[in-house]
Formats: sequence, C-alpha cells, structure tokens
Amino acid sequence: MFHWLEKNPFFFASAISIVISFAGLIEIVPNFSKAARPLVDLKPRTVLELAGKEVYKKDNCIACHSQLIRPFKSETDRYGKYSLSGEYAYDRPFLWGSKRTGPDLHRVGNYRTTDWHEAHMKNPSKIVPGSIMPAYKHQFTNVADIETAYAEAVTVRNVFHTPYGPEFKSGKAAWEAHKPKVLADAKKIADEMQDEGVKKMVAEGKVPEIVALIAYLNSLK
Repeated sequence: MFHWLEKNPFFFASAISIVISFAGLIEIVPNFSKAARPLVDLKPRTVLELAGKEVYKKDNCIACHSQLIRPFKSETDRYGKYSLSGEYAYDRPFLWGSKRTGPDLHRVGNYRTTDWHEAHMKNPSKIVPGSIMPAYKHQFTNVADIETAYAEAVTVRNVFHTPYGPEFKSGKAAWEAHKPKVLADAKKIADEMQDEGVKKMVAEGKVPEIVALIAYLNSLK
C-alpha cells in the first residue's frame, strides 16, 4: 500500500494532509474548547453592570474604545495582562471593538476609580488635557433602563446557561423582588460620587445612567 502511495504523488499528498489535519484537530480543538470556558473566578455581571453595558453600547463608547488587549509587550505594559477568551464567556454580545481612538478599557477597573470616571464623563478635557472625547452630561440626568437589564440577565441564564441564581425569573414580580438589590448596588456607587443630583435620584429609587456605566467600567478587570 505504501509503495502505491509513493508512486501516486496526489494521493500521497492527500493522505499526508488528512493525517496532519486529524492530528491537528486532536491537539487544537480540546485546548481551544478549554480556553473558551469561563475562568474559574469569573462571575456574570450584576443587573446594574448589565445596565451600564447597555449605556456603553447606546452612547457608542465601542466606537473609540476596544476591550481586547493583545499579547504584545507594548500593550501589556500599558493596559495590563492580555485578554483571555474565557473572560468573555458570559458576554453577549462581545464588545471587543475595532478601533482605539481612546485607550483600551478591558482592565480599566484596575486603575480608574468611581470619582475619576465621574469627573471624566462630565468634562473629559479637564481630566485628560487634549482629549477629544465629548462630555456625557446627559448620563447624570437620564434614568438607566434597569428593568431591561434584568430581562437580559434572565435571558442569558435561560438561553446561554450563565450561572445567575434561581431568583432570576421572568415576570414583574420577580423583577420587583430583585429591585432592592440593584438600588443597593447603585447606592454604593452614588456614595462615592460628588454629584448631589445623582445622589438624590438614587435616594428616590432612580438609577442615573452614569451610575450604571461606572458600575460596568469598575467591573472591567
């Protein structure tokens, strides 16, 4: 059989390709599958953080900021450890981005604080001289859509099997039962902020978009 293959270059090359492809699949696929699994300490986002993610998408932050640190020294020196596929296991959709007009934000929660984000979103050029980023003052008065964020948590739990607890159920009653937890998380963020209007809104049971967005940015680590 081997002599026959040696005398037929086309079939010989085809046989080698099949063997190499099969060996490659055995070697690559299990590792790829393992790398795509959630990291051991990875937790799904809270409802407040999911609401902030929606603000991030709505105001098109993804147009100027990536969330994907490549394994190059120039990037890890600036942004921290390079991104791992398992870190995105619960993200639907991925917010990798495709352009960096501004810095990458995948590890921004490690080096920026709530008060920094507050001042920066209100007046970017004052915090970062020369910044071309516009101010997002409307986020301090707009109310975040928390109920839709809760519905997203229910959806990803049922469809993508992310480990949200059994308390995440469909229906108005389930949302109302979870709402105090969201407001408590929002209060923690608002207590670290200076804007009195934000504090007042949270005290009234409303969550400003800026609070949700900061919660989301703080979770990026």
